[in-house]
Amino acid sequence: MPLDFRNTNTLCTSVFVQTLAQIGLKLAVLCPGYRCTPLTVAFAAHPDIEAIAILDERSAAFFALGQAKQTGAPVVLVCTSGTAGANFYPAIIEAHHAQVPLLVLTGDRPPELHHCHAGQTIDQLKLYGHYPNWQAELALPEATLSAASYWRQMALQAWRRCHLPHRGVVHLNCPFRKPLEPIAPPPLTQAKLADLQAQIDPQTFFAPCQPLQVPRAAPLTLPTLPTTRGLIIAGLAQPDDPAAYGQAVAQLAEQTQYPVLAAGLSPLRNWTALNPALVTQYERILRDRTLPNQLTPQLVIQLGELPTSKVLQQWLAAHQVPRWIIAPQPENFDPLHGPSQLFMGAIEQGVQFETDPIHPQEPGDKSYLIQWQTLERRLSQDLARELTAMGDRFEGKVAWLLSRHLPPETPVMVANSMPVRDVAYFWQGGDRYLRLYFNRGANGIDGTLSTALGLAHHNQPTVLLTGDLALLHDTNGLLSCGKLHGHLTIIVINNQGGGIFEMLPIAQFEPPFTEFVALPQAVTLQPLCAAYGVEYCRIETWEQLIELLSSLPQAGVRLLEVGCDRRADQARRRRLLG
Repeated sequence: MPLDFRNTNTLCTSVFVQTLAQIGLKLAVLCPGYRCTPLTVAFAAHPDIEAIAILDERSAAFFALGQAKQTGAPVVLVCTSGTAGANFYPAIIEAHHAQVPLLVLTGDRPPELHHCHAGQTIDQLKLYGHYPNWQAELALPEATLSAASYWRQMALQAWRRCHLPHRGVVHLNCPFRKPLEPIAPPPLTQAKLADLQAQIDPQTFFAPCQPLQVPRAAPLTLPTLPTTRGLIIAGLAQPDDPAAYGQAVAQLAEQTQYPVLAAGLSPLRNWTALNPALVTQYERILRDRTLPNQLTPQLVIQLGELPTSKVLQQWLAAHQVPRWIIAPQPENFDPLHGPSQLFMGAIEQGVQFETDPIHPQEPGDKSYLIQWQTLERRLSQDLARELTAMGDRFEGKVAWLLSRHLPPETPVMVANSMPVRDVAYFWQGGDRYLRLYFNRGANGIDGTLSTALGLAHHNQPTVLLTGDLALLHDTNGLLSCGKLHGHLTIIVINNQGGGIFEMLPIAQFEPPFTEFVALPQAVTLQPLCAAYGVEYCRIETWEQLIELLSSLPQAGVRLLEVGCDRRADQARRRRLLG
């Protein structure tokens, strides 16, 4: 892309965009507005960067989040000045907690238009608090070589800080003076730009713009195992390479001879052949009256965050089991405030144990592992029998069928609240290599649909499992359906409100429970789909759902509605889980 010398704004923004293109940027999501025009023009004109226009800033930010989750690379977000940038905030919080790289560019007015009631002007400095890895305000564009070099270096620094010390958000506030359009400046500035164009050789100027190399970390070293009676708890994880993650956990299980309790949102449930020590039925095991006391471990190796299971967390807290926590950043991953110790790193780095030359580590006793494996086999078979025989609609069976019938390697976005718990309870282990994605950084329902659309963009056919409230909270995401290159199947569990709240004591208080907590919505989904050109199908039988899951379309968006009764389904969960 040649640099744009039409005015100072086009020069500096074209330098900035070309720098990002050379170091790896592939997608920019642009929201409408006037003050960000120089950025919009530069991104839209670049032949190597895909530019997508999305009307609603909140949806745009979650779309970018989904795409960054899929690729592991930063996605650019651009908006105008004023409250537009505030609508990015929920996705920025999620990206921070989930360590997803986003580069946020907010257009702004120049300093002389601040603090004087100029329209659409707010204080945008540190707009996102402490959530970005790095934030700065760019200098106003100028027609000088030093200004062009500065914009190049700020682009390089922003890209680096999206990756280091860990992946996350960078926010650059970008003030511009008029003219914002690519029109000619006054004659004196035109002369400066002409002189500058003669000085800059693009090949030499962009020579420093090389792809970022992130150093590979050394293997983790853990103390010598103090016991053969231990557990590995693999919490939620979205690794770039699920196979490498699974192999690393399998190696740790082999070294320790510990059973591996895999969360529903762990990739391990979809790569079971790698790990014969895998346990998926821990929720049912720990709800038994006698088994939890018999199975109490003497050590837990916790990988990342704990699973969502309250039963598991209460069991660990009650017995004050020591935990070695392996996590990639120095944060507190112990919401139980128990006897835990952090070992910072990623499990994919590999694990080695210290050895005592006087008392070498004994080979593992497998009796504890075999006890868990025996229970796992029996309970998995019992659950499969019950769900197979179940003819009427139950939302937990939808998660079970997805795990059994989706095409191999299908990406699946799991919404928060009840769907994420049904995956934990009922997602069957297997070797279909399904890729599960989720927004569990802050656990909100906002942006669910938009995130799924971002995941599906330039990806193989993708599935979203969601409840009705999470879907309706983000119906503006449907505005992006026409931008999608790929396919998304939305499976919406319509149980007329927030099913998760049926699990809480507040469900016994009526009123105000239904109107103010469960909050059923009077929306008919079929005409909503028609308004956005989305294919609609109401699921009447399990056979119909299985047929639609087994072969996914290659393009477009379709919605499959599964009507359920949230109160009856909660009673059935209690019975199935024990």
